[in-house]
Amino acid sequence: MLADIFSMCRALAARGSVSIIPVKIASSRERSKTTPRKQLTSFCICGPHAHPRRLRRRYYQIREFQMASSGDELESEDPDDELELDDQPEAAAAPIPERLYDINDADEDSKTANLEALTLNEEDAWWNQQPLNNLDLSSNALTHISPKIENLNTLTVLQLHDNALVALPPQIGKLEKLVRLNLSHNKLRELPPDLFSLPELRHLNISHNEFIELDPDISNLHMLEFLDASNNNIKSLPGGIGFLVRLTALLLPNNHIKELPPDIVNMRSLQKLDLMKNDLVALPEDMGLLRKLQCLYVQHNDIKELPSFEGNESLNELHASNNFIEQVPKDLCANLPHLKIFDLRDNKISEIPDEVHLLRNLTRLDVTNNSIHQLPVALAHLAHLVSLQVEGNPIKSIRRDIIQCGTTRILKTLQERAQAKDRQGGGAEAQTCPAAVECQAQSELPAGNVDNYRHHQHVAPVQANYNIECQRQFQSQYFMQMQQQEEQQLPLQQQPPQCPVYYGQFTHQAEHLNSQASQFQFDPQAAQFNSQVTQFNPYSQMPGCGPYMPEQPNQLNYRQSYAHSQLLPPHILPQREPNYSACAVQSRWVYKLRHTRTLAVNLEGLTQVPDQVFEVAAAENVHVVDFARNQLKQLPNGLQLMSKLVTELVLSQNAIVVVQPFISQFTRISYLNLSNNLLTDLPHEFGVLNTLRELNIGNNRLTFIPKALYELQGLEILLANDNHITALNVAGLENMGRLNTLDLRNNDIESIPAILGNLTNIKHLELIGNPFRQPRHQILMKGTDAIMSYLRDRIPT
Repeated sequence: MLADIFSMCRALAARGSVSIIPVKIASSRERSKTTPRKQLTSFCICGPHAHPRRLRRRYYQIREFQMASSGDELESEDPDDELELDDQPEAAAAPIPERLYDINDADEDSKTANLEALTLNEEDAWWNQQPLNNLDLSSNALTHISPKIENLNTLTVLQLHDNALVALPPQIGKLEKLVRLNLSHNKLRELPPDLFSLPELRHLNISHNEFIELDPDISNLHMLEFLDASNNNIKSLPGGIGFLVRLTALLLPNNHIKELPPDIVNMRSLQKLDLMKNDLVALPEDMGLLRKLQCLYVQHNDIKELPSFEGNESLNELHASNNFIEQVPKDLCANLPHLKIFDLRDNKISEIPDEVHLLRNLTRLDVTNNSIHQLPVALAHLAHLVSLQVEGNPIKSIRRDIIQCGTTRILKTLQERAQAKDRQGGGAEAQTCPAAVECQAQSELPAGNVDNYRHHQHVAPVQANYNIECQRQFQSQYFMQMQQQEEQQLPLQQQPPQCPVYYGQFTHQAEHLNSQASQFQFDPQAAQFNSQVTQFNPYSQMPGCGPYMPEQPNQLNYRQSYAHSQLLPPHILPQREPNYSACAVQSRWVYKLRHTRTLAVNLEGLTQVPDQVFEVAAAENVHVVDFARNQLKQLPNGLQLMSKLVTELVLSQNAIVVVQPFISQFTRISYLNLSNNLLTDLPHEFGVLNTLRELNIGNNRLTFIPKALYELQGLEILLANDNHITALNVAGLENMGRLNTLDLRNNDIESIPAILGNLTNIKHLELIGNPFRQPRHQILMKGTDAIMSYLRDRIPT
């Protein structure tokens, strides 16, 4: 069989129609302890135009026998393997040798060889030959494929891209083991019906062809997970496309689609939907049924209105630039809590709603070239916003020179205005008591979801809510002012302000409770009354954590009311048993935790976080914790209470100097953001975070990549930009087999080891902004493929 392969290679090379990129052969059994048998598993006959690296045609001698999964892996890194071919005018395309279609069959020499000959050369015996499973015929100007393709029924990967195919033989439907089929960059207008019966097909690429429509039978590909039909002339999608329930990526850019079929929302596994550069005028109102959708691209269409996206809580990126959108729905902001990128440039938007602050995870907002006259101060509350693009708008409320200074300056201006507006309100006593708002929100909660420190049946609920909340606000504001005055060494007020409505009403309530309790021999000492205790909670403004208020005569604190309730008759017990001894938890906040599974406290200047906050969050099974843009110097110790729950932890833009060893207890964490802190290293316990998939340690003070990271076998994305890293440990990076993205921009790296090019698992590499001379900036700008190819070419032989 090897002789047949070599003869085909020589014949094709002699005709000049193709260049041969290596045939790599693998063995699954050993002839001896050191010598493997040669078994064909992958065969590539690739033309010179499939990839920029193939512009110079090469013929590689077969020196190493190992399995290859794609044409890119078949490139040799050893210059000694190259035999330069003179550039000659290309001859007419030669047909594929017929022997290729029978390559799985035993050759005549092997069949007629006697036992002695086979013993001497056993690796060529037909019983040791492994069937072909990967065939790459790309970039050969092929116009047709022989029906004999059905003989290669062991194929799992078939690459036919970059040819001149106008049709496929029906026999391609006999390749029942086929998993990946690439037909891109051909001249196809339709697919044979037999192809839609392939039971194992998961990846289908038909981009850059001449399709006008998709065959409705495509819905029969029940195992399909990836479909790329971009750059065709498709005008509509078949109605049954919704049956592709396993599809995770649907790419349809650069077509002429005007409307989406209603059943497209049945693709419950869909994570990426690309409809860029079509003729869409609207999106389905029930887009929320695509609950796993993470990325939506609808740029360059004719869309006038965006849906509310209710249910799309997993959506991370929404690209809707170059449309005719006139407004941003307020409901959209409330329904997309995890949105990070929102692109609305080149539309007709005249206003950004104040509800934009609900997009708490937003990192990039682009409203360039719209009709916006004013920016809401609510933008200053977006803790993760690092890119705000507002150029090309008739904004009059902010000076042009401030806008030209960029995101940081704009947000600072908005924040200053927000603070000035609060001061203009007249201080603590002049502020409107928010109790009425709280009461209204309380009435909107689901049935049975009430506060754990309010509502006895003998107390009017609305009035009690108003009074208690009003008193809490007065005293909370007083203690905040007291802390500020202490810091500024100003005279202190003597007594905290009292809400008159609250003070009189609650005294009456306390007397009523005492009279009820006296019938049951209430013992004040057993209840641990302490009317002299005065505590201060510096986190009174933290959502859900009420202030520790000074006790007034006949006024019950949280512990006392709980102890008291143990001796009260059942008909006046609290409707919900309190679980947290000194933290008054607002039911609206608890309901929000339960609904979003997210604990987010940003822009509060926190230096510590009470453990009670994490107790509440753990009780509600919160799995996302976000304390970005505060003043934390280390991880809050209370985080340990949530170590078995947290999957995403965001502590960016704090003053964290050290990460405690208890980080190793987070056995479910997949995303960790420690950017914009003061870290110089990470503890060795970091290496046990096997579930971690993405780590951001950018903008710190690291001089090297922490050694513990090299033990993270599952890490896929590592962002270490804007540090002071001076060198790369390629041996350590080799251990990170799943690392896909490595960002090392703006560091102090003086040289890039050539062997870094061997890390083929890295698909996205950023190196711009370092002082090394090689690779040059021009190569860095070409992208990861050009960088890795450059490095491989400089590996010493």
